[in-house]
Amino acid sequence: MAGKSRGEQRIGLLNGFAAYGMWGLVPLFWPLLKPAGAIEILAHRMVWSLAVVGVLLVVMRRWAWAGELLRQPRKLGLITIAAAVITVNWGVYIWAVNSGHVVEASLGYFINPLVTIAMGVLLLKERLRPVQWAAVGVGAAAVLVLTIGYGRPPWISLCLAFSFATYGLVKKKVNLGGLESLAAESTIQFLPALAYLLWLGSRGDATFTAQGPGHAALLAATGVVTAIPLIAFGAAAIRVPLSTLGLLQYMAPVFQFLLGIFYFHEAMPAERWAGFALVWLALSLLTFDALRAARRGARALRAAAAAAAAAPGVPGSGAVSPGSTGAEATGIAVVAAGTATEAAGIAADTVGSTGQAGTHPAT
Repeated sequence: MAGKSRGEQRIGLLNGFAAYGMWGLVPLFWPLLKPAGAIEILAHRMVWSLAVVGVLLVVMRRWAWAGELLRQPRKLGLITIAAAVITVNWGVYIWAVNSGHVVEASLGYFINPLVTIAMGVLLLKERLRPVQWAAVGVGAAAVLVLTIGYGRPPWISLCLAFSFATYGLVKKKVNLGGLESLAAESTIQFLPALAYLLWLGSRGDATFTAQGPGHAALLAATGVVTAIPLIAFGAAAIRVPLSTLGLLQYMAPVFQFLLGIFYFHEAMPAERWAGFALVWLALSLLTFDALRAARRGARALRAAAAAAAAAPGVPGSGAVSPGSTGAEATGIAVVAAGTATEAAGIAADTVGSTGQAGTHPAT
């Protein structure tokens, strides 16, 4: 990112704000689709997403990846898993918003980084720093407090968090760009979704043609609502550092939380505020730790660069002697570069990203 001009970075930031702003405001859109039920809306989103993404790929002439994907059965299997998991995520989110659970849905994306870290420990045997352990512990306490406050586990939040964390884990293995990944997943989703819509129409229960052209247009717009923020996200991802992009991701659940309270007027008793406060404390700990790790990585990288620059010098002059120390300086540079890269990835992961530019929120 160092070579990017200020103008490019400004464009990237604007696109980042646009992407996460749209994802944060999307709870305003789903209620407009009533009286369609959550499953009908979900099916339309799958069908129209493929239509929109297909047009974009034709215009951009980005088809080479499709042939490569078809020749890799393992990747196809992972894409199928990703499509199934994101179907659950989308369906639960749409149902939650249209059933008056916007605040609880926003909580899912607040706790997603904690779930991602926990999955990294359990599934990938990753090692956490003390502050990260503390954050996970505080997050677990928050879930307990919220369980008491709701009188039940916050299953909507947990379902959204775990499904999106699983989706991110699978996406890391697939390693496809955002637009290409959405196209592949939508292709898998398309036939079941279309079959459901045809079945619904045959029973006379479909709202697509029964509620007038305005309603039909809104259902068709689900494809645009899915694709446009993703395009803005992609434009941001190539122009701004991952750490910056990661911090921007707080915008979406914050907007959703505020909409739930001030627009949808959802109840927030004291125990629920306490649970959210604990979640925000956990996220603050993660952010602090990630930024500290990023600064240490940057300092190590600068020190390694200075050591590497001094490597050709004469022994005794404060420079690094050739042979053994030069190799050592090169090793330090490699380690420092890895540390900086890891720190940037951690900073992005901290806020629900998977550390991969192709990953997008599931809202």
